[in-house]
Amino acid sequence: MQRGITISDRSDRNDGQPDEEQTIPTASFGAGTPGPGGQIGPYKLLSILGEGGFAVVYLAEQQEPVRRRVALKVIKPGMDSKQVIARFGAERQTLALLDHPNIARVHDGGATDAGRPYFVMEYVSGLPITDYCDRQKLSIEQRLELFRSVCEGIQHAHQKGIIHRDIKPSNVLVHTEGDNAITKIIDFGIAKATIRPLTEQTLFTEQGRLIGTPEYMGPEQVDNVQDIDTRSDIYSLGVLLYELLTGSLPFDPKTLRDGGMENFRRVIVEQEPKTPSWRLTSLADQAGPIAQRRGTGVAVLVKRLRRELEWIPLKAMRKDRSRRYRSAAELADDIGNYLVGAPLIAGPESTLYRMGKWVRRRRAIVYAAAVVLVVLVLAATVSIVFAVRESRLRTSVD
Repeated sequence: MQRGITISDRSDRNDGQPDEEQTIPTASFGAGTPGPGGQIGPYKLLSILGEGGFAVVYLAEQQEPVRRRVALKVIKPGMDSKQVIARFGAERQTLALLDHPNIARVHDGGATDAGRPYFVMEYVSGLPITDYCDRQKLSIEQRLELFRSVCEGIQHAHQKGIIHRDIKPSNVLVHTEGDNAITKIIDFGIAKATIRPLTEQTLFTEQGRLIGTPEYMGPEQVDNVQDIDTRSDIYSLGVLLYELLTGSLPFDPKTLRDGGMENFRRVIVEQEPKTPSWRLTSLADQAGPIAQRRGTGVAVLVKRLRRELEWIPLKAMRKDRSRRYRSAAELADDIGNYLVGAPLIAGPESTLYRMGKWVRRRRAIVYAAAVVLVVLVLAATVSIVFAVRESRLRTSVD
């Protein structure tokens, strides 16, 4: 990393299995590493999808008892230290605990003939969520629906006692099944357990090293706070939502990384992010294409991003953890509230705001009630007028 910002060595860079398979020379992984065309257990290796500091991820074909494509992750030769094996085992155990349609599943595991551990995951042929949304020119509502499914997957992980700690677009893939777009959360390589140890072997974080991706880290991750909890994932979800809405990150990546560790920490820990509407406006010439990829114009998108669509990501990204959404489920609920026009959890507590939302959601009922009220008032007025006239006539006759 640049200028003193150190990020923990990742287990791989492409667990997400992108659409275009990456071919990496086998020689780069050292002697004894099978290449495409080789075999690990019942799995025929087709191509290399990616690599990290200590593992290789292959696209492989399972030949029995069912025939299917999978992603196979195996430790590199010479990298099988106790710490690496512990981290590798923790990731495999994490995936084994999770069973949700929006999380890539683990199918199998074992060891190569040389004794190096591997495990086999669901192969997701998809794009990072931001790329998918832009290529398909999805509307704000469609993006929110996809994002809500990501929140549901993360909520499942949290309920199992797992904090992802590296939520970002490349770890949230979208693939299609027929006409349906389905999100899949991948890469639990640096996940943290909150309930039980993920492996019998000791797993530790090296002091002074940041765990995660800088642009998506919450303040407590930057400060290496020991009691990291699920609200760190809420912060990262807020950054992801911000990016889906505006086409940019809340803090400029180049500024974050080029200013050195102290500047990076100051920005994340102390500086409040600009509102999404301001951020989009500040992008000048870039704003037009961003709006087009959301099926609208700049002026309309800026107007859409004001108020409610700003409140949601900014609440998720609050510096004080206690002021964020309490859970990924609550964040998902607020997305649902926005989509149906209900008052937001992130919104003000004022009676006027909540009454206004109630009226807008029930316009037909309010309109009908208003018509009935007007008719009743008119009828009462007419009755009073006739009664007064009749009284006056009687008085004049008398």
